[in-house]
Amino acid sequence: MARFVTVAAGQLGPIARSETRGEVVARLMALMRQAHANGCDLIVYPELALTTFFPRWYFEDQAEIDQFFEREMPGPETQALFDLARECGIGFYLGYAELTVEAGIVHRYNTSILVDRSGAIVAKYRKVHLPGHTEHEPWRKFQHLEKRYFEPGSGFGVTAAFGGVMGMAICNDRRWSETYRVMGLQGVEMVMIGYNTPVHNPPAPEHDDLSLFHNHLVMQAGAYQNATWVVAVAKAGVEDGHPLFGGSLIVDPNGEIVAEAKTEGDEVLVHPCDLDATTFGKTTIFDFARHRRIEHYGLI
Repeated sequence: MARFVTVAAGQLGPIARSETRGEVVARLMALMRQAHANGCDLIVYPELALTTFFPRWYFEDQAEIDQFFEREMPGPETQALFDLARECGIGFYLGYAELTVEAGIVHRYNTSILVDRSGAIVAKYRKVHLPGHTEHEPWRKFQHLEKRYFEPGSGFGVTAAFGGVMGMAICNDRRWSETYRVMGLQGVEMVMIGYNTPVHNPPAPEHDDLSLFHNHLVMQAGAYQNATWVVAVAKAGVEDGHPLFGGSLIVDPNGEIVAEAKTEGDEVLVHPCDLDATTFGKTTIFDFARHRRIEHYGLI
């Protein structure tokens, strides 16, 4: 008997810096209702889905930076999303900026959570591959200061949920083969990835036209080489004058795109994902136990 998880990719259009958490959560709830109406078990939202992509700006005042971070999840503004998930019986992946205090030390992470159909958080992931730079670089048209505002997370774990083996990554993680392989070695059957990706790359503008190609390339390869579904969801459009590309998609375990966004606005893609479709690849060409030759991979 097939194990189907009907998934929605809940793409967001731009979030203005002036937009309140309440306004954004209302948009997330509208997408969730649409997913529920289409019989979805799970909706995947983008990276930093509650705010504008603030690492594009250089701030000196830490209090100004911290306004973009969540100190609790759910919090006063996000509780309604959890309540709706419980009411609809639909799970979700949500990306956000997390501020936490551990042993008296403040930490700031680029985080995602997986919430089950009862509204309970069942997994948390903190972004490992932080792109960009640390110091102010005023020659850029915009900054990419993730290395300044976040610290890296650790590990690519998987979670038993929705009847399968689920994994999470965030944005730049999708470009690294190790992201998929570490989860693949744990039997992952669905990798959820939220992203906010600028159209323009100031150090290499000649790459701008390749952005969507690279977006597709890495996730199709990751899906195929690890026999897993990949659900990748953008925040897209012109956000505070800065274009982010869309290209949200759902990729099957053969590396084929089965659903792809048509817009750069709020949009829902829906696909019934058969988790048992991962079995063929995991037991034949990508049977890691039989075919990997780790004695030759010493450099990694």
